[in-house]
Amino acid sequence: MPEIAEAARIVHFLRTHLVGKGIKNAKAIDDASVFGKVGTTGDAVANALKGKKVVSAGSQGKYFWLVLDSAPHLVMHFGMTGWMHIRGMRTGYTNYYNKLKADEVDAWPPKFWKFQFETDSNPKVEVAFTDPRRFGRVRLVDCPGAAIRKHSPLVENGPDPVVDADTTFTEDYFLATMHKRHVPIKALLLDQAFISGIGNWVGDEVLFHARLHPEQYCDEFSEAQMKKLYQSIRYVCRTAVDLLGDSDRFPADWLFQYRWGKGSKDSVAQLPNGEKLAFLTVGGRTSCFAPALQKKSGSVVPGIKEEPVVIKEEKGAKATKKAAAPKKEPAKNATNPEAAPEKKEAGQKRKRGAVKEEADEDDEDEEPVLKSVPKKGKTAAAKVKAETAPTKKATKPAPKKVSKPVEAEKSTANTGRRRSTRLSSS
Repeated sequence: MPEIAEAARIVHFLRTHLVGKGIKNAKAIDDASVFGKVGTTGDAVANALKGKKVVSAGSQGKYFWLVLDSAPHLVMHFGMTGWMHIRGMRTGYTNYYNKLKADEVDAWPPKFWKFQFETDSNPKVEVAFTDPRRFGRVRLVDCPGAAIRKHSPLVENGPDPVVDADTTFTEDYFLATMHKRHVPIKALLLDQAFISGIGNWVGDEVLFHARLHPEQYCDEFSEAQMKKLYQSIRYVCRTAVDLLGDSDRFPADWLFQYRWGKGSKDSVAQLPNGEKLAFLTVGGRTSCFAPALQKKSGSVVPGIKEEPVVIKEEKGAKATKKAAAPKKEPAKNATNPEAAPEKKEAGQKRKRGAVKEEADEDDEDEEPVLKSVPKKGKTAAAKVKAETAPTKKATKPAPKKVSKPVEAEKSTANTGRRRSTRLSSS
């Protein structure tokens, strides 16, 4: 998922190869999501680019933009799968191109393009914006170029921990927000109105370096812990941006290097020093952390689903689980009619979560899941029923002489428990 480092990476290429050049031709497709959901059209974007000169390029968190010599200007967001390509250059990462087919690597225009343009320079520069899943956004902002950050959507976003490190993203600003909010710290870090640019992996990375539990409430850390987190944010974001998001160059002690084995066969979910990694989910968001290093020092949000820690045994043995996996709910039957609907609902949530775009606002706290109490055995159940059943009235002794003894015995039997017919039907 493109975060602060990816936006900074593409701005680096735009500044190097595009700023100062005029745009000769531009075209775009009509995409109701990429353009329409932010109030514009493909044609409007193409017309805004034609004949203009690119004055500058910049970024704030996950957003980046092109300032043209006259308004409107382009402000863009990659969403989950968006990217910007320059013909003949590898603006993306090695892993991206490794996933493409041989005939797609150098194909132009690239697959899933939304708009593209070329410069009037010699040699010309050809640029294209792509987005396979269409969660990216391209909008036009009509304002003076120098004031672009004072207009929507940038004005609603918090300071950039790198661009604004010496101005608005101060330690006082950070601590004041931590004290007045009461949400899980991971959710606060993902709130783009608080800090621009931190997504899931960056959030986990800064908490790992600060040695803080991801789901502890943000206002329950000590002053020293909060200050340590502030420095961790500056360090991780600055390093990632300076390296243009190239993970192959990230430090060897970063959590990023070891977190991606989740769900993989024979994966080793641990750091080089042997510390085990685990994953937990709150509000549909998954966090990776090191339980032995990131311990709780305050209360955490209820409803945390913590997955087992995976440990790889020696000599190629199969991985075992340190913590027991959650018990499966019993299948739907006469005594547990709600089991199947719960399982179906959980499956639907997982399916929706697999394609959900990463949210830019706080995660909401989940209510604790109330699991059904395990059923008691037949003997215990019978004992409870016997103790709670109403006491029967004493019956009078039968007459000494009974004309029909068989009928009397039958009548006495009928005063007892009725025979169940639940299982009698076929």
